[in-house]
Amino acid sequence: MLTEMKHRKSQDPSTLELLTLLIEQAPTAPILTVLTCRPEFHPPWSLRAHVTLLTLSRLAPPQVAQMMLRVTGDRALPVEIVQQVVTKTDGVPLFVEELTKMVLESGFLHEANGSYECTTPLPPLAIPATLHDSLMARLDRLSTVKTVAQLGAAIGRTFAYELLQAVAPLDEATLQHGLQQLVAAELVYQRGLPPQATYMFKHALIQDAAYQSLLRSTRQQYHQRIAQVLEEWFPDTGETQPELLAHHYTEAGLTEQAIPYWQRAGQHASDRSAHLEAVSHFTTGIALLKTLPETPECLQHALALYIALGAALQRAKGHAAPEAEHTYTQARALCQQVGETPELVPVLFGLTRFYFVRAQLHTAGELAETLLRLALRAHDLALAVIAHYTVGVTWFYLGALPAARQHLEEGIARYTPDQHRVPGFRIGQDPGVACRVYAALTLWVLGYPEQALAHLHEALTLAHELSHPFSLAFARCWAAIVSQFRRGVPAVQEQAEAAVALSTEQGFTEWVAMGTSLRGWALAMQGQGEEGMAQLRQGIAARRAAGAAILIPYLCTLLAEACDHLGYPEDGLQALAEADTLIEQHGECWWEAEVCRLRGVLLLRQAVPPPEEAEACFQRALEVARRQEAKSLELCAAMSLARLWQHQGKRAAARELLAPLYGWFTEGFDTADLQEARELVEALA
Repeated sequence: MLTEMKHRKSQDPSTLELLTLLIEQAPTAPILTVLTCRPEFHPPWSLRAHVTLLTLSRLAPPQVAQMMLRVTGDRALPVEIVQQVVTKTDGVPLFVEELTKMVLESGFLHEANGSYECTTPLPPLAIPATLHDSLMARLDRLSTVKTVAQLGAAIGRTFAYELLQAVAPLDEATLQHGLQQLVAAELVYQRGLPPQATYMFKHALIQDAAYQSLLRSTRQQYHQRIAQVLEEWFPDTGETQPELLAHHYTEAGLTEQAIPYWQRAGQHASDRSAHLEAVSHFTTGIALLKTLPETPECLQHALALYIALGAALQRAKGHAAPEAEHTYTQARALCQQVGETPELVPVLFGLTRFYFVRAQLHTAGELAETLLRLALRAHDLALAVIAHYTVGVTWFYLGALPAARQHLEEGIARYTPDQHRVPGFRIGQDPGVACRVYAALTLWVLGYPEQALAHLHEALTLAHELSHPFSLAFARCWAAIVSQFRRGVPAVQEQAEAAVALSTEQGFTEWVAMGTSLRGWALAMQGQGEEGMAQLRQGIAARRAAGAAILIPYLCTLLAEACDHLGYPEDGLQALAEADTLIEQHGECWWEAEVCRLRGVLLLRQAVPPPEEAEACFQRALEVARRQEAKSLELCAAMSLARLWQHQGKRAAARELLAPLYGWFTEGFDTADLQEARELVEALA
């Protein structure tokens, strides 16, 4: 039995009596009775042990999203629509249902692959007509204070008495009386006492109803007055909440005044790692600029906004996001239009990052060399750090390790922490951190494990000191990779989990994917095979989905190694075949020697191992490593070949191969590889 006890001035006596009798005297046969009522209703029956009172609070954002899925038949809506509905409805189920239905009927969506996508840019959601009429009727009944509600609505969902008083064309007594009536009618809530009081509309939809009742011209006048008062009376607002001034100037139709504030709001959001919010602010600024005549000043504003938008997109969606390439390409065209301009540096830097994460390494290399020429010509230390970093990273992935080391160390030598404040440094991970990270990778592959570890620790320390979350997430992922090189499985898991936690909190999708892969490898190597493999594959799939191609060959070797550890050599060989194809396509050959070596290892795990084919793989790994001067990878390949020869009785040849190579090393003798190499050399003596 389900009954709603609606709050009326006079309840139906017969219904109340029947319900009271039903509850006071429990029937012999069990009956579940569910009664719903407004908070104002006071039941005439007494509480009994078999009666339970539940207070239903408003729905939380996840529950709102779940209710929307029920309305749409489990077809997902775009995130921006869900966010609008959560904000507008305040968790009131009726409002959630009405707004969701309105969105489905709006014509802004089309269904694809079991979910909805926006066909056009989404405008702010309007209030459904039935709710709007109801809310407007309540406001109209308070006609004497409607102006106060409209002014408050123009300010925002929450508004301070001090600001309202400054913009309202009313005397203090009239204003306070109007606010008291709104509070008494439960249209707004009050906190504190005037002049320190703040007010909040009970529902976002009440604010919308009051706001939409304004004439467009009146609306613009209100917003202009609010913006001017904020600038003159509350000057800190421009620094702490620039998005407020941007909003009010935009709604006032004063586009030229609004654009600098949208740019400042976007940078403010970026500085606190709210990158999706930053994307929204920068995009709004760009859209407004397009409505103005093309002047040199507008071109300069557009260039700054495109550069900032590109950086925010790469942080939020990954370096390989197609939107980032489009944005930076637009910025590069503006640079050509403006002429010789220092803004070309962050533009080329952003494009370089895009192309090498996409593994378009030769394109990235050409852009990096252009950056280096600009740095040498300008004698700019900060620019030189960026240029040497981009050239060094590109050479690293191409397998030119000594050249990569030289450029990365040049970048480290020219870096100073105060350069972090340079605008060009605020477009991704800090180059001082990045140079040290890639120097660590390069030094390890070249055969200097202790120097690699020292650079890595410096990178992590610097990222912490800078309090720069994106740089820290970046450094933690690479710390996990260096730990994987050293075969420190618990350290891999620790760094990967820290990277995933930070990146999930901050919305860094690229590092969530990488950290998930590395954590999966660590779990698989520590006995959690099924969970580990699932996470490893999930991370690789996420990188692919984001458009990233770089490091996929390396991740394929992690997958192959995990398959080998779990006893699935055929699956491992399939992963290595994919790595080979990608190396051939993109030229990312820094890890090629290890791909060849692991193939030989897995061939020997087969039921009928082909030793000649495995030996050819080891020889190929040695050849690649020697060409690249990759001593650590050469050592691993030599150990695999020496073990095979040892098994075949070729002990002298095995020792002749391995002993001189082991003797080359001057550091890192506590690492697993060098300890195993020493034991193998001794066993072959």
